[in-house]
Amino acid sequence: MRSGVLAGGSWIRDNVKLVDAWPAQDTLATIVDELAGNGGSPYNILVNLAKLGAPFPLAGVGLLGDDAYGHAILADCRARGIDTTHLCATSAAATSYTDVVTVRSTGRRTFFHQPGANALLDVQHFDFSATMARIFHLGYLLLLERLDSLADGRPRICEVLRQARRAGLLTSVDCVSECSGRLTSTIGPVLPEVDVFFANDFEASAITGIPLRSGDSLRPEGIRDAARALLKHGVGAWAIVHAPEAVFAAGAADAEHWQPSLAVPPHCIVGAAGAGDALAAGVLYGLHEGWPMARCLKLGVCVAAASLTHATCSGGISSVEDCLALSGRWGLQSVSLVRT
Repeated sequence: MRSGVLAGGSWIRDNVKLVDAWPAQDTLATIVDELAGNGGSPYNILVNLAKLGAPFPLAGVGLLGDDAYGHAILADCRARGIDTTHLCATSAAATSYTDVVTVRSTGRRTFFHQPGANALLDVQHFDFSATMARIFHLGYLLLLERLDSLADGRPRICEVLRQARRAGLLTSVDCVSECSGRLTSTIGPVLPEVDVFFANDFEASAITGIPLRSGDSLRPEGIRDAARALLKHGVGAWAIVHAPEAVFAAGAADAEHWQPSLAVPPHCIVGAAGAGDALAAGVLYGLHEGWPMARCLKLGVCVAAASLTHATCSGGISSVEDCLALSGRWGLQSVSLVRT
């Protein structure tokens, strides 16, 4: 019987810098704190699942540089019980890293990314005959140069996902928010190979062309329309669209689930880096354990809220019980799904 989560794609070392303010061009900001941590969708999600106390196997697949950052990632995963058998090292490129600059007063963050070895990750690095995992999660699309490139008119990642499904794994995918037309041209052809697709409000709007915001305000009906559109574009089981205010999941046979985010007190918000991956980790935990989607989303927003309390992607996350307890402490945001 299949068990566990295999996560692959972008493995990143995050160098987080907290600054007093975001500077204008040619001016100075003061760094008030510096931290190092995990970054990238598979690394974040596996660390989050380990910290949640996942009672199932965790394994990673990807490409690291043969360098200090790569060695640190391997050591960290092994210490957390994450199988690194298929985390390969290459001398052809350095381990990917991102400088994450977070404004202390707002938690808003900006990313300066070095693709490194992730750009060389390709179809041959994945061997699904060697895993008994139940779920294969891949991210981030648009940050994997070779897998994002076209082969026979489709992104090469389509073949990876096709092989995973053929081997019997549920496929889960996340992308990165990029200000280019690639959100449509690259993501669209991939969706028919995806069972569970995660997208934030920016990404879902860019892919579907449906506005999810009116000024700074969320359009809840836009979230529903975008999630439904993602299903029509080929997502097989669940299209999950999340925003800071709430998350919505659309499934087959008109299944719908709406979950407001936690009302995290502003003084508790240290940084928003990794919040989307934290939500995805909570949802994937529940899906693996056979929970109803409503319960999966509840855990997802609780894990996301916990992640906001630390500047790194996973530093604020602890057990499932501790994360769920935050709901009782902080309550939910007052945003409802408007039915049209």
